[in-house]
Amino acid sequence: MPAVRILLVAALVQPAALVCSADDSAPQRPNIILCMADDLGWGDTGYNGNSELKTPHLDQMASEGVRFNRFYSAAPVCSPTRGSCLTGRHPYRLGIPFANAGHMQPEELTIAELLQKLGYRTGHFGKWHLGTLTKTIRDGRRGGTKKGIDHFSPPWDNGFDKCFSTEAQMPTWNPMQNQAVAGKFWLGPESFETENVSGDAARVVMDRAIAMIEASHAADDPFFVVIWFHAPHSPVVAGPEHRALYADLSENKQHYYGCITALDEQIGRLRKRLAELSISDNTMLWFCSDNGPAAKGGGPGKAAGGRQQGITGGLRGRKGSLYEGGIRVPGLLVWPNGIAHAKTIDAPCVTSDYLPTIVDVLGIPQQQLSNHELDGISLKPILDGTRQLRGKPIGFQSRKQLAWSDDQYKLYSSDGGKSFELYDLLVDPNESKNIADQFPDLVKRMSDELTQWVASCQNSEVTANQ
Repeated sequence: MPAVRILLVAALVQPAALVCSADDSAPQRPNIILCMADDLGWGDTGYNGNSELKTPHLDQMASEGVRFNRFYSAAPVCSPTRGSCLTGRHPYRLGIPFANAGHMQPEELTIAELLQKLGYRTGHFGKWHLGTLTKTIRDGRRGGTKKGIDHFSPPWDNGFDKCFSTEAQMPTWNPMQNQAVAGKFWLGPESFETENVSGDAARVVMDRAIAMIEASHAADDPFFVVIWFHAPHSPVVAGPEHRALYADLSENKQHYYGCITALDEQIGRLRKRLAELSISDNTMLWFCSDNGPAAKGGGPGKAAGGRQQGITGGLRGRKGSLYEGGIRVPGLLVWPNGIAHAKTIDAPCVTSDYLPTIVDVLGIPQQQLSNHELDGISLKPILDGTRQLRGKPIGFQSRKQLAWSDDQYKLYSSDGGKSFELYDLLVDPNESKNIADQFPDLVKRMSDELTQWVASCQNSEVTANQ
């Protein structure tokens, strides 16, 4: 076991203050749920101004909990962002630079592994996309081939007790039918599910997630549950009930909006069940998207690929771009015990912040993570109002694109740092006016910081892959 893992796990299991007594441990440790949509744009929710789309349950979360006005996916595509969610580290540190590239390395510490040490039950449900799930049969984009063996890194090898996971995307209705990429719902080593896999994919996934939550509650165990929906990634298919909600719109919008509303219903179903079990107040429920919306009419899947209808709400760029439209995504948190009143957070936050925030909430001093370099920060001071600004810039890298974003300004490069654009996101969130020529000293300072950060990520990746 690498030294970094030994140090961090030791820090988790030694101090008495971190593990409450048997009498009161469950109430004091929040349950944690990370929900994420796939390719949901900033403008693909009602609460962000989409007047056509019905997302009443997400809208309710926004009105009752924390609404993040500047929430970012760590990358403009799916696999890298997912890695950041679980590790608090930028995808380039993990060796996961793009979709279907790399995998979770055994050296990495995931939230699931950390929480297992504190007695949490852990489960992953939905799209994994951080490594292959089988070495024997064709599955997803890489499973069963040579790459399937080379990149084998399933959820159950990364801290998850319970799984109902797919390697890649699935049709959002009848997921086992008309697949653009053949895939299965994996339960564990060479074991996959064949029952109850028809109908709405979000409901199929949520059935399993709620079952685990109920079992954890019955055993009086805290739980960490990751629910990564397939919608609205292509193949985009909505069932007849949800299509009917948009009968006056185009067929493409019926399917795209329908599968998002179906996802939204499952968020409502989850919240209702948490309330029925009397554990909603003590549950941190997060929601975001893994990147911005796919190109309209684009995406894999012959019959359903053209149904991508996502919008960025006026932000520049889309999926694959480090302009705001590719990385600024819907972000929500409901946690009544920790945040009693609804609030809006304007400070920039990112998916890499999940791990350090959870660690902070559980009382583990951040300095104990000093040998495990994190890119995210704890959002606890921002959530409780003791800090208004983020302070630490957020770095982005995707192929030749680079970006360095602080509380006000964003530096962007499309050519690996040969040239730069600068935007004031507070006055120009749509990135319509490049002001780099007006602030050469600021460009120089930010580009130097960005260069140092890129080098740091490269060093981490080399170390992880040795």
